[in-house]
Amino acid sequence: MEKTVKTKIWSVDKHVNNLLSSDAIQEAARLLQENEVVAFPTETVYGLGGNAYSDEAIEKIFHAKGRPSDNPLIVHIYSKKQLLNIAQHVPKIAEPLIDSFWPGPLTIIFPKTEAVSEKATAGLSTVAVRMPDHPVALALLEKADIPIAAPSANRSGKPSPTTAQHVLEDLRDKIAGVVDGGKTDVGVESTVIDVTGPQIEILRPGGITREQIEAVAGKENVRQPSSFTGAVKSPGMKYTHYSPNAPLYLVLSKERIHDLIAEKKAKGKRVGVLTTVENAENYDADYVHACGERADLRTVASQLYESLRQFDVENRDVIISEAFPKEGIGAAIMNRLEKAAVKIIQ
Repeated sequence: MEKTVKTKIWSVDKHVNNLLSSDAIQEAARLLQENEVVAFPTETVYGLGGNAYSDEAIEKIFHAKGRPSDNPLIVHIYSKKQLLNIAQHVPKIAEPLIDSFWPGPLTIIFPKTEAVSEKATAGLSTVAVRMPDHPVALALLEKADIPIAAPSANRSGKPSPTTAQHVLEDLRDKIAGVVDGGKTDVGVESTVIDVTGPQIEILRPGGITREQIEAVAGKENVRQPSSFTGAVKSPGMKYTHYSPNAPLYLVLSKERIHDLIAEKKAKGKRVGVLTTVENAENYDADYVHACGERADLRTVASQLYESLRQFDVENRDVIISEAFPKEGIGAAIMNRLEKAAVKIIQ
């Protein structure tokens, strides 16, 4: 029989001064030091944290999420000095990116030290590291004073959580605690880059755009890998992710959306459409959800996972999603929708 625990919930106001002295932060940090797993907010999504040095803690993360063990985790730190304990060295090409984007939604892959649990890195010789830009996360990391491995705090394959309630929907009584710091801001996970080769490789688009990285590192120094073979260095590259309960169709042509709605409704399906404020009145579906504004794709990113979860609440049979431009944060939005979709329709 699977062991259950009573998940503690702490509410923390990210705007208060001296979060380090908060009873909630102190208790959550103590649990992390004791190799328990605790969910906490970052600027991207909620993470499910465990001691990155401990095989025991990492196993608890994988077990709670139902996550494949060959899918590496991202290690979170609160200061650059911690990086020296988990990265063998910092390539010169990474230094301006660290200065520009840490703390922030950029994960960087380094050669790892032996101190990091091999389970956290899926047995790879590299480790993915980031410094979150959230006062609650930084306070918790500093109080625990250990690097914290933390994938998104949801059941594997489901939409990532952007509120503590989302975490509880998936992981209540499977983890030691949840630090409730309110809704996250960015809404999609961090960008992941690999700096262990001669060029910067973007392995996963996210909260920092390709254009921002190129502006700092030089366009000639940035590339995306042509294909993924063998072991993967980053989460979000190999498995189906971010999927709501109902099958999601990502449709690249607006005209085709209308045809697909009619087709599915004729079969008696309850159809939901994921769109934006600008187009919400255009669709004759059973449920139309406006996910932000097309004129400002950052609003779409911040609401994307919450919107996908809302279709589960509405109990739709089919979800049809509009497509978005792949520039800027749109690249991250489309990456997540492509991973969530059962089919992409031209």
